Amino acid sequence: MSINGSSIVEAPPDLTDVEKMMIREAGTTVYYSKGHNIFSAGEVSDRVYLIESGYVKIYRLSADGKRVTVGSMRSPGELMGLAETLLGTERTCFAGAITNSSLVVLHKNKFEELLARQPFLGIKISKLLAARMRDAEGIIHEMVAWQTPGRLALMLLKMGERAGVRTKNGIQINLPLTHEEIASMIGASRQTVTSLLNTFKREKSIVLENRNIIIADPDKLASWLT
Repeated sequence: MSINGSSIVEAPPDLTDVEKMMIREAGTTVYYSKGHNIFSAGEVSDRVYLIESGYVKIYRLSADGKRVTVGSMRSPGELMGLAETLLGTERTCFAGAITNSSLVVLHKNKFEELLARQPFLGIKISKLLAARMRDAEGIIHEMVAWQTPGRLALMLLKMGERAGVRTKNGIQINLPLTHEEIASMIGASRQTVTSLLNTFKREKSIVLENRNIIIADPDKLASWLT
């Protein structure tokens, strides 16, 4: 999807069903409840994860203890924990389950054995890491060059692409995120996010139903991307 010449979602290369099955056979399925930490900063990076169901956020802690989301939200079918595991360094980030989630956990030695046996999978992982590097560069640009309304509008559009379900009222984002969690994703305060969501609601680009956000008019929401 492209708005004003800019890519809303630059999808990383997807794993095929065969590739996912290889990872499942080499790993172990683990279930995490909503809010549970999957890994923490300072831990040894000795495993990678395939998300089977649910959504995961990657974040760091600021000097005053606030959670600051870094990178993109990880969705079903995606791998995470790759770069640090391949490098053999300590984790610098936390991973937390946004919803109840099911993940395949694959230890580093098994993962490297799999890559050695299946070179095509290694190429796929290289492309995936390249796509994430490009995405990270885009996020840095958004933080520096865009005002908060544009960052929030873009985040909502991305969420709609990743976790949206079409309803009669628009695209419903099926992630019960708090305003504090949204604020941590775009580098803003909770009060600012609340105010902007109300602004988007008044202009009828979104509908707020309890903790659910429905994108009623994507084009109007995308007009904030300047």
